[in-house]
Order: sequence, then structure tokens, then C-alpha cells
Amino acid sequence: MGFIQAFKDALGGAFADQWKDFLTVPSNLPPTAALFPAVPRGTNAGRGSNTRGSENIISNGSRIVVPAGYALVTLQDGRVTGLITEAGGYEWHSGDPNSRTVFANNGILASTLETSWERFKFGGQPGSQQLAFFVSLKELPNNRFGTQSEIYWDDQYMNAQVGAVARGTYTIRIVDPLLFIHNWVPAVYISANAPIFDFTDTENDAANQLFQEVVSSLAPAFSRYTNDPDKNNRITKIQSDSFGLAASLSSVVEENYRWTTDRGLVIEKVAIASIEYDENTRKLLKDVQAADALSGNRNQSFVNQAVARGVQSAGENGGGTGLAMMGMGAGAVGGLVQPAQASGPFAGQSQSPQGQQSQQAQSNQGGTEPNPAEKLAQFKQMLDQGLITEADYEAAKKKALGL
Repeated sequence: MGFIQAFKDALGGAFADQWKDFLTVPSNLPPTAALFPAVPRGTNAGRGSNTRGSENIISNGSRIVVPAGYALVTLQDGRVTGLITEAGGYEWHSGDPNSRTVFANNGILASTLETSWERFKFGGQPGSQQLAFFVSLKELPNNRFGTQSEIYWDDQYMNAQVGAVARGTYTIRIVDPLLFIHNWVPAVYISANAPIFDFTDTENDAANQLFQEVVSSLAPAFSRYTNDPDKNNRITKIQSDSFGLAASLSSVVEENYRWTTDRGLVIEKVAIASIEYDENTRKLLKDVQAADALSGNRNQSFVNQAVARGVQSAGENGGGTGLAMMGMGAGAVGGLVQPAQASGPFAGQSQSPQGQQSQQAQSNQGGTEPNPAEKLAQFKQMLDQGLITEADYEAAKKKALGL
């Protein structure tokens, strides 16, 4: 009991024209459809719109056309009785000793397919009627994901924890139709006159579960992508590397949810439509990019940028006091600006003994302050690097020269 192959691939035009009735895939099938019943077709080799009926039951003598990119699976009582992944035309015969139950020669399918057949095939003698379904072997697009709030991961390139809201789509491929049907598809989708199983159907609980698993896997997938020492991926490449990110995401969902091992599914590609970093990440990314654009040590570049922001803030606040306060912070990294000095008739008298001791200790530690020319050279370097504006430079120059 099984199938007889009548023709292969596109050679079936003339043969199929002789078939008055046969089963095949539905017309106007959405590209996101994963599993659906075979439907009867009338004459014209299935190339017309002459569809009739919807029952996906085959019996002795039934003819089936399997298009390229699809697998035919026949079931009885939820167990597999036949599998065809080779495009062509077939006839079902219940008593022909030359019939076969499996025609599977497709390189895109998983190596587990033979094992799955042995696990899920019907035990005993199948009945005279079977239910026929098609499984798409194509990439199934437009599976959307999105995070409602920031997700966080440790990023090696940034050397910090980063956060973002991400939205995008991914494609799925079914690489083991038998695992997929037996382990994942709800019973309602493998019955007579069953609805289409569509991964994008919001009413499909099984599809919604996959969505939740993808969202929960995004943070570890981003971390794996950016922290791979062999690839040296940076956070800024996430939006452009659909294959690399898909590999990271697929490996995470396999480790956490066993998509391929238990369900026969793989993620092929990922497209990030938008990624919005949180405020801290945006600032850090800007600093890291500026630091990497400069030659020399990244840490020193961070210091220069911090000083530059102080100079800009001082300029916006009027120059004098702001520059002085900024200089107090900068003193630890080279004394770009002198510490603020008290002024007025009580100058030098209001310091506490502790303050005088601290000032004396600093003086005893050695090191003379840079002269105005050295200060101006440092500010000029920051101006040339784009870290401060011309107005900031002029304000700093006046302060350094005591003007």
C-alpha cells in the first residue's frame, strides 16, 4: 500500500492533462502558509480555477500532484502513512506491491527525516482512506518580532551593558515535516477540512508561542553576535548582517527551546527594521566611536571627551566659573585648567586648616602646572579633533591667559 510515481517535475504537463481529478495545493495560497490540506482539482491539470470540494481524503486510485517546494504527508489517526518530497505526479494504490510509502530525496531536509519516519509512521496495516496534507519547504517570510521595552545585554565592543528596543522580521524553514507535524502542530490543523497553519496567524497559539520564544531569545542572541571573538562583530553591524544575526538567534532558540531537534524548524534570516538604543547606550556609543576615530588610547580619549564636554558646558554658562569648576575635575588628568581661586578681600583667609593642609600636600607631591602655552596646545588639539567648538577654544584661551 502506497504511491506509484507517474511523472517527475515539469514532465507532468501531458500526463496531468489526462487526469480528470487530482489533489494538489490550494490556489492563492499565502506565502506564510506552513501546513494545509490537499484540495481536489478538476480538469486542465490544475492550471485553471476549476476547484471543487475541500475534503483532503485520498483512497485507492487517487491522484496527487506535488509541486516543487512542498512535501506531501498522508496521515491516519495522527500517524504518518506516506511522505513525498519529490515534485511530480503520484497515484495512491492500496494493493500494488510496487507502491512505495516514501519518496524523499531533497537536500534541504534535515538528516533526521529518516529517523522521524521510523518514529512516527503508522503501525500495522493502514486503512483504505488517508488524510493528505502539504507542508511548505520554502522559506516562510514575514514572521514579525518586537520588544515593548528595552532588552539588555553585555557588549564586548562597548565594554559595558547596553540596552535597546528592537523590531524586525525573520524567516522560518521547515526542515523535518514529520517532526513539525507530530511534535508541534495542534490536532485541529491535521483533521479533515482543517484550516491553514500559518505562522503569522495571531489566532494560532502554536505560532504565538514561537513569537514569544524569539522575543525572549533576542538579548542572548545579540550578546552572542557582538561577543563572538572569531567574528569581531560590532553592535553597529546588527542591522546589516541578516545571516550572521540569524545564525546567532537560531543557535539560541535551539539551545533554549530545541526548535530543530524537537520541531524540525530553523531560522534562516533576520531583518532588523529598527533598533532604538537607550540614552546611556547612545552616549556610550558616541564616545566609543569618537575614541576609536582617534589614534592612541581609548581611555585617554574618553578623558579628553569628558574635558571637552566640560569646556562646552562652561562656554554655555558664561565661561568663568564653569571653566574653573571644569578645571578642578581636569586637574587629575593633566591640569588643563587651573583650579578656581578665591577672590575678594578675604581671599586666602577663608580656607580651613584642612584645606590648607590639602593644598600643601598637593604642592609637596610635586609636579608643576602646565604653563599657558601647554594648556593652549592641549585645547588646540581638542579643537582639531572636533571635541570642542571654536567658541569653546576662545573661552578656554582667555581663561588660560588670564584675560
